[in-house]
Amino acid sequence: MKSYSIARRLITTVLLVELISAVCVTGMAWLYERHSHFRSFDILLRGRADSLLGSVQDAEDPEDNVMLSKSDVDVPSEDMYEVRDEKGRLLGRSPNWDGASQDALATNADGYFNLTVGGEHYRALLLHGLRVVDPGDKGGGVPHHVTIVYGAPTRRVWRAVIGAVEFYAAASLVLLLVTGLVMAWLLNRSMAPLRALAAEAAGVSVNAWRFRPPEEARATKELAPLVGALEATLQRLEHSFFQQRRFVSDAAHELKTGVAVVKSSLQLLGIKQRSAAEYQAGLERCEVDCARMEDIVVKMLTLARVESTAARPDPVASPTDISAIFHQTVEQFDGVAELRGVTVDRSAPEPLYISVSAEESALLLSNLLLNALQHSSRGTRITASISQEKDIVELHMEDQGDGIPAEALPHIFERFYRGDPSRNRNTGGTGLGLSICKGIVDAAGGEIAVRSTIGVGTTVSVRLPAMKKGSSSLVASSTQIATVHEG
Repeated sequence: MKSYSIARRLITTVLLVELISAVCVTGMAWLYERHSHFRSFDILLRGRADSLLGSVQDAEDPEDNVMLSKSDVDVPSEDMYEVRDEKGRLLGRSPNWDGASQDALATNADGYFNLTVGGEHYRALLLHGLRVVDPGDKGGGVPHHVTIVYGAPTRRVWRAVIGAVEFYAAASLVLLLVTGLVMAWLLNRSMAPLRALAAEAAGVSVNAWRFRPPEEARATKELAPLVGALEATLQRLEHSFFQQRRFVSDAAHELKTGVAVVKSSLQLLGIKQRSAAEYQAGLERCEVDCARMEDIVVKMLTLARVESTAARPDPVASPTDISAIFHQTVEQFDGVAELRGVTVDRSAPEPLYISVSAEESALLLSNLLLNALQHSSRGTRITASISQEKDIVELHMEDQGDGIPAEALPHIFERFYRGDPSRNRNTGGTGLGLSICKGIVDAAGGEIAVRSTIGVGTTVSVRLPAMKKGSSSLVASSTQIATVHEG
C-alpha cells in the first residue's frame, strides 16, 4: 500500500473545505452586491425621473399646454430620457435617444426594465406622473399627466459589483493561504509528541527494553491509548523473551544434569574392573537418566505443539467424551495411587463432551492427576470430579498435600518452574506438566486456575466450553470466567 501523510491529508481536507466555503461566500457576495447596488441604482433612476417631472412647466399658451424647461434639466450626458404629456406630445428627450424604449411605452405600466442601445446596457424606468401647473391659481392649478422614460448605463454598477466580489475573493484566497500555513505549523508542532514517542519506541530492542514515553505524549488525549498499548505490548514481549531465555536455560540445565549423571556413571564404571552386577546397576542408572532426558524432550515437544495449536486453533472433527477419558485415566493411575497409599475419589456421572481432542484430554487429565499424586502424602485423599453447569464443563482436582506457597502461585504455569529452587528430583517432575495443561486449556478457549493453602492442600479448577454430541459447534462462549474452590 502506498504511504501517505496524515498531516498532509488533514491540511488538504481543511483547505478544500475552506475553498468550497470561499466559493460559496463569493457567490453569495455576488448576489448580495448585485441586489444592493441595483436597488440603490433604481432609487437613483427614480430620483432623476422625479427631477424631470419637476422640470415640466406651463407653456403659457391658450390650450394650457406644458413644456420641459431645459434650464431645469440637469442629468448626466450619458443618460437618456424622453418626456411626453397626456396627449402624447413630446416635451423633451436626450440627444442620445433612439426610440429603443417604445416597447416599454406600449405596455403603459410603471416599472424598471433593461434595454440595450448601441451595444450599451441600460437600466430604465417608465414613470407615469402627475404634474400640477400653477398650483397657486384659483382652483388649485391645472393637473397634467406626464409619461417619463429614463435610463442610465449599468457599466458603473457592474464595475462596483465586480470590484466588491473581487475583494471578497481576494480576501478569501489570502485567508486560505494564511490558514494553510498556520495549520501546517500547528500540525507540525502537534505531531512533536508522536515523533518523540516513535523515537523512544525505536530505541527498544531485545537487549534494551527500557521504554519511557514522553510525558507530553501521555498527557495528549489522542496519544494516551497508544502509549498504554505500547507499554502493555512491550511488557508482554519482554516477559515472553524472558520466559524464552529462561526456558532455554532451564532446558539446558535439565539436559546438562542428565548428561552429567550418565557421564559420571560411565566414568565410574571405567575406572576399574567391576563385577557383572555392578556393571548392570551402572547401566540401569544410565538408562533411568536417559529415560528422564527423553521424557523432558518429549514434554518440550508436546508443549511446543500445544502452544502452536493455541496460536492457530484447528476445529475438532467431533466432540470428545471427557467423562470416559476421565475414568480411563484414573484407572491407569490406580496402581501408582496404591503404591503411594493415596485414595482417589472420582465423580463423573454422565457423558460430557468438549472440543479438546481425545489425546490432549488424556494428557490434561493425566498431568493433573499425576501432579496431585506426586504431592500427596500417604494416607491422604484426592478428589477428582467432572460436571457440567449450563454450557460449561468443570473439572476439579483436589488433593490434601502440603500446599503451594502464595508467592509461588503466580509462577506455577511457567515452564520448568518448581517450588523447590534446588530442583529436588524426589517428585520426579520436570516442571512442564502444568505448562502443558494451560496450553491445552487455552487452545480450547477455557481457563485453568489453582487455589492452595499451606498444610491443607491444593485445588486445580478447569472450565471448558461444552459441545453437543454429534456436533462440532461450540455450545458456549470460549470466554467464560474460571472459578476456583479452595482446597
